[in-house]
Amino acid sequence: MGDLTHFDDHGASRMVDVGAKAVTARMARAESFVQMLPETMTLIQNRQLSKGDVLEVARLAGIMATKRTADLIPLCHPLGIDAVDLHLQAVDERTIRIEATVRVEGKTGVEMEALTAVTVAGLTVYDMCKAVDRAMTLGPTRLVEKTGGKSGHFLGES
Repeated sequence: MGDLTHFDDHGASRMVDVGAKAVTARMARAESFVQMLPETMTLIQNRQLSKGDVLEVARLAGIMATKRTADLIPLCHPLGIDAVDLHLQAVDERTIRIEATVRVEGKTGVEMEALTAVTVAGLTVYDMCKAVDRAMTLGPTRLVEKTGGKSGHFLGES
């Protein structure tokens, strides 16, 4: 395990200097889950919630959040994101799986952007459905895969 790069030699927080790094193709894929009552899932799938199409609104919220990650996470670099793919699907009668894949040609990775995308998409599902199911839960949320940069390829356990 390496050093914590967001602290200087005196323990003060800092934004990592990526100026000398090479621009490379980078990708990160993250996932999260929302668990709910089966009745809530039925309402979502039948588009019967008064706020609209839950999965489509959550997809858009996740994409928008990807572009705003540096505004939310203090030491993240603002990035010109090249692509975001965000998918939400029911995996059983109680669970929606959310997956985001983010790509950039840049000097730093997009793990935080992918994790932010799935988290905000999950929060949006909660927000749109809380009137009928306040007991929904979010998570686990994790980095599934990343490519590019000095640390190379990472593939999490299934």
